[in-house]
Amino acid sequence: MAAVASVVEIRQDEVLTGEAVALDVQPVGFFLRGVGALIDFVIGVVLFVLLALLSNWLVANGVIDAGFQRALVIVVLVVVMVVIPTVVETVSRGRSLGKLAVGGRIVRADGGASGFRQALLRALAGILEIWLTLGAVAALVGAFTPRSQRLGDLLAGTYSERTRTPRLPDPAPGVPEILVGWAEIADVGRLPDRLARRTAQFAQNAGRMAPPARARIAASLAAEVAPHVSPLPQVEPEVLLRAVVAVRRDRELRAIVLETERVAALTAGEAAGPRGFPAR
Repeated sequence: MAAVASVVEIRQDEVLTGEAVALDVQPVGFFLRGVGALIDFVIGVVLFVLLALLSNWLVANGVIDAGFQRALVIVVLVVVMVVIPTVVETVSRGRSLGKLAVGGRIVRADGGASGFRQALLRALAGILEIWLTLGAVAALVGAFTPRSQRLGDLLAGTYSERTRTPRLPDPAPGVPEILVGWAEIADVGRLPDRLARRTAQFAQNAGRMAPPARARIAASLAAEVAPHVSPLPQVEPEVLLRAVVAVRRDRELRAIVLETERVAALTAGEAAGPRGFPAR
């Protein structure tokens, strides 16, 4: 029996999980990643300055000596550069203050939540690419990777995933109730394409228009649409436009569904061969 192989194309904005399921994801862009990294960097600098001022105060008041202060500075650097970023990303599952500000979080390459190992590798790599080079290495690497991954992401197998998805558009309105019967017999197929697009745009954006402009544009469009509609109902201009848009949309959708079913039936018939026998 011949084996049948199925090839699944994985796009650049998809990840493949361990169960071979393709997930459609949206990585955070290069600019937003830079903004988030800058926020985290500034917070780290502020923490270092505050801790350095505290150590100076302790030396000035004789609590610690100068030799111990030098060792304390090294400890503070390790805490600010490595310990705090690692703890924050581990506890928050990849969300630091900078990433929260730009709407992103660090996840594994397979879409799973990042853990301690990934956070530690990213923090250690960040010493070079963010702190010692002021972000130059991170920016250079991120500019040439598909998901704006920095060096730490490549080592840890992570990237920054967008957590704020754009608002879904409002559902398209149907035929106004007063014209439901008219919609069954209406002829709106003669409407020119450009006029149909303008009418659809008006129906979509009418709710955001000022009332005077809305009424004026509706009257103007209705005057252009009227010669192409039969029979022409005696209703308000905006009601007519909404009905025409809804009827055209429903009929086009119905035509697409019927065409898809017809192609599927023809494909199934060709695969079955004559008299229902399998094609050889």
